[in-house]
Amino acid sequence: MLTWTLIFLIVALVAGLFGFGKISRGAAGIARFLFFIFVILLIISLLTDIFA
Repeated sequence: MLTWTLIFLIVALVAGLFGFGKISRGAAGIARFLFFIFVILLIISLLTDIFA
């Protein structure tokens, strides 16, 4: 489960970099959406790992 947590963290950071860094204007909305989705999945994964 910790592996998935790290994968979600890396994907969220990359999506945030594209979304908040203004690298590509066309994909900024999609990246911001993916950033928040993966942050939520990261939190869920961390909570399930803690309580498991």
